[in-house]
Amino acid sequence: MENPILAEVTRGSTVESRHRGAALVIDADGAVVFSAGDIDRPVFPRSAVKAIQALPLFESGAADRYGLTEPEIALAVSSHSGEPLHAETSLAMLRKAGRDAGCLECGTHWPMNEAAARAIAQAGGEPSALNNNCSGKHAGFVCLACGLDEDPAGYVKAGHAVQQAVRGALEDVTGAAHSADAMGTDGCSIPTYAVPLKALALGFARFGTGHGLSPERARAAARIRKAAAAHPFMVAGTGRFDTRAMDLLRARIFIKTGAEGVYCGALPELGYGIALKCDDGAGRAAEVVMAALIARFLPMDEAELVAFSPLRESIMTNWNGIEVGRVRSAAS
Repeated sequence: MENPILAEVTRGSTVESRHRGAALVIDADGAVVFSAGDIDRPVFPRSAVKAIQALPLFESGAADRYGLTEPEIALAVSSHSGEPLHAETSLAMLRKAGRDAGCLECGTHWPMNEAAARAIAQAGGEPSALNNNCSGKHAGFVCLACGLDEDPAGYVKAGHAVQQAVRGALEDVTGAAHSADAMGTDGCSIPTYAVPLKALALGFARFGTGHGLSPERARAAARIRKAAAAHPFMVAGTGRFDTRAMDLLRARIFIKTGAEGVYCGALPELGYGIALKCDDGAGRAAEVVMAALIARFLPMDEAELVAFSPLRESIMTNWNGIEVGRVRSAAS
């Protein structure tokens, strides 16, 4: 089946581009609330499932063993912008486990935040693995390995105890098999598994409510949601969609971007999970679709609606700062 148009890009009064994809809102019992497109097609969730991947860090006792703070917990589920506080917090997590940045196996890239990247370049420096947008998650993996009394070396490999625990959590929460034949390698070198979009939405409904999870796993999920709501900057960074949305709505939502046009989230008070995938991998489209679905289902007062409104359409400007078009949802 051909997926429907989820988002449109305008230039002036004309639609210039269109983004197709699939989206789903589901409750923790599996009842579909909203559906568009092929929700049974397997997709790689990529970074959208970092919160589920982090569950073993808490269930193992490692987070408490090393005294991880709420900002550090939020960073452990982040795709951060590599700003100074992000890098410093990643290093602090590693040091609590008696390790340093040399343990990170996520690779190195320049900060996603332009100001942070320019500051490093102007000082004549080079980025480190701490600036990698996944360094918080990987610092959490190192803490988990140490908490399990395992050698962290090779923690990105599918056979390592860390990734075995992560895979188990993903299967339990989503209800989908994460099989070797559906495995790929993520940008940060850990395994990523293609599973149906419907399973991802169900997983986030469970993550947001604890329904269908063991008491221990439900407590871990609630702890992660609380940390992200209190410290949304750590989940993404300056000007980023996840940070802006959760800074506004706090514990009423948990959302997380993934690469290649994937977005997942939870609306805990409604018991809903959300998952969407833009066929062409466009993050600009995924953001406005997520915003539209949040606005459609989550009750907001007038002040919240006004504050949330800018997230529903992304304004495009040219190099002179002149508005030339917008990215808007067509999915709600």
